[in-house]
Parts: sequence; C-alpha cells; structure tokens
Amino acid sequence: MNEHRRTPTVSVNGRDYRFPRVPTVVVCIDGSEPGYIERAVENGLAPNLDRLMKSGENRLANSVIPSFTNPNNISIITGRPPRVHGIAGNYFFDRTTGEEVMMNEARFMRAPTIMQGFHDAGAKVAVVTAKDKLRTLLGNGLDFSSGRAIAFSSEKADKATPAENGIAKVTGFVGKPVPDVYSAELSEFVLAAGVKLLEGFRPDLMYLSTTDYVQHKAAPGSKTANDFYAMLDRYVGLLDAQGCILALTADHGMNDKHKHDLSPDVIYLQDLFDHWMGEGKARVILPITDPYVVHHGALGSFATVYLPQGADAAGLAKRLAAIEGIALVSSNAEAAARFELPPDRIGDLVVLSTRHKVLGTSASRHDLSGLTEPLRSHGGLTEQTVPMIVNRKLDWAQAQPLRNYDVFAVALNHVAH
Repeated sequence: MNEHRRTPTVSVNGRDYRFPRVPTVVVCIDGSEPGYIERAVENGLAPNLDRLMKSGENRLANSVIPSFTNPNNISIITGRPPRVHGIAGNYFFDRTTGEEVMMNEARFMRAPTIMQGFHDAGAKVAVVTAKDKLRTLLGNGLDFSSGRAIAFSSEKADKATPAENGIAKVTGFVGKPVPDVYSAELSEFVLAAGVKLLEGFRPDLMYLSTTDYVQHKAAPGSKTANDFYAMLDRYVGLLDAQGCILALTADHGMNDKHKHDLSPDVIYLQDLFDHWMGEGKARVILPITDPYVVHHGALGSFATVYLPQGADAAGLAKRLAAIEGIALVSSNAEAAARFELPPDRIGDLVVLSTRHKVLGTSASRHDLSGLTEPLRSHGGLTEQTVPMIVNRKLDWAQAQPLRNYDVFAVALNHVAH
C-alpha cells in the first residue's frame, strides 16, 4: 500500500467517500427480490443473514430503471444513475449508423468507477463478477501492473492473466473449476473467490457481483431458491467473520411473467408497430438482450422504441398505453427526466409493462426453446425494490429514498463507529 497517497476522502463523480479503515466488501446479489432472503430466513436456512439483519441494518432500496443488470451494476460501481455513466441497457440503436450497438465495452462508459477512484488514491481493490460481460466495465480504469488491482469473472477464471486481470491461476487460487455459465455455481465461484481474496490479497475495497440464473428459474421459498440462499448465507458468514464491513444489495428484483398455462405472457411491440405503421418503420430495442438469453429469452419489462422522423409519437404513445399489460409509455424527454437516463441512448418512446407481463419484438424473433421453467424476468417498476443489508449499524437517516447505488456511500461513510 502506498501510504503516502492516502487521503481522508476520495471524490468520485461528485460524491465523497471515506477511505476505509477496515476492508469493505459490497455484494450485488443479482435478481434478489427481498422475498428470497425473507423466505430463506423464515425456513432457518440463512442464520448469518438473519443475524446481520438484526444486529446490523436491514433496509429496502430502489434500483435504477430499467431494472436490468448492466445499468444497475454500473450505477452501483459509479455511485450515479445512468444519466451520468451512460449505460442504459445492453443495447441501444445508433441513429447515425443505423445499427444496434451492444454496450458491453468500457468505451461506452461516461464516468469513472469508485474502484478506479480508490485505486488511484492508493487503495487495493478487487472486483469479481459472474459473467465476463461485466468484468471490463466494472474493472475499467484499473492498473493491473500496480499490484493493487484485481478484476476477473467466474466465467473466464481460467483465462485470467496478470496483465488483463491482475491475477493468474484463479481456479487453483479459489479451489474450484470454472462453472457452467448457466448454473448456481457461477455465483458461488464469485463468493468463494471473495473469501479467498479477503484472506490473502486483503483489499481495502472489494465488489462481488453474482448472476440471476437461479432467480430467473425459481421463486422465493422454492427448494432451488432456498438452496441458493443457504449457499449464499455460508459465504456471508465467512466474509463477516474476517472483520470486514459487509454491505449487500441487488441490481433488480424478479417476478413471474407467465400465463396460467405457464407460457410467457408477452406483448410483441415490433409486431404492433409493424401493423400500425408498416413493416420496419419503427424499431423496438429490448435492452435486456445480451449473449446470455437462455434463461429469459430476451424478454423483460422495459423496451424503447425508435420512430421515423415525422411520426406521431404522442398518438402512438396513447395507442400503446391503452393496451392491457402496458404500465407506462413515456416520451424520450419524460423518461430521461423521470428515470435519469441518457437521452441519446434511449428511443423516442420508453415502454414499461405491468408486473406479470414482458415485452418482445416480433414473435418470430424470440427463441424460447431454452425456457425450461415458467418465465420469470425483470426490467420494470415492479422489480425496482431491492434489499440493502449491512453488517454494522448505520448513522444515516436519509431524507430521500435509498437507492442501490448508494451502497458504497452507506458502507464507507455511514457505518457507526
């Protein structure tokens, strides 16, 4: 540690964070609707979480909208909403090139991360993610040659190098093989790696981000979900036992999105606009779409629509809002203001569906063959409530509703000493 570089506080994106006195660990439990933890505790399967919720803090927070993984993880790691950091989903439509662009690369980020800020101030930092799609974003700006930065994913743990990740031979270090990307073990690897890093590397600041494979498959209180949260609880106990400040939150919640016959309950927006305006005149983008669509079929509760010049946006919005299952239709300006989104990375209309509905493009474009369980998904306002659990008491009685991207401020600035 370069002691001379330490400062009492580190400023990142206009927010000041205290330099940690003890290792501070933030965990994002992907897709963790509060009911998952509540049911596991009720069933006696999460004694460590139960203890932390009673002796520390147990609060609720709001995710950013769209309630998808990338916008929320990047909000958490920057401490700011998408309007500041620029990541409003996995995809947007670039009007200048006429192409759909995937935002999984660091070049799309418009703000530095909290990890970069602390690393630049002399801290040791570590980031572990489940899927590699997030690793380059969350680890952006870190100098892996410094010996003070590590960032890798479970998915590509066997390919980690000192130059790209600040560490090599990760599977041997963690003591586990690379898990299947569609498995609960992908998240367990993240948590096991976090325990090992806390024991050996001893970072000042660490961020662990799991995957929502289980939450897409299983409802709160089910055996599959309870088994996952019992596993999570074991690692929570191991992390807490090392004397760190530990804060847990989630990127979004999760809800059933299927009909009584268990088939996905979908409103296909591209089909609607093709019928109303002519084929291909409008373009519907589903920001949930990424390379890992097996567990959700690229179906979520948030969509954005790009209209041709001169289109009657207000009239189309009114027509769309009248459809059962549509919760909200906003103009670009309205959505950018209400949800703090970057206006250049959303369409002319932003559409959210109700709790049990999802939005698709065209029925012919969605491969739902990978859905082995009734669809559960996220993206809308009904998946915005997430937990925030801290293993210490806080001195923060916030006036405004707590946001999941406040979690680093909570852990670093508001733990009662």
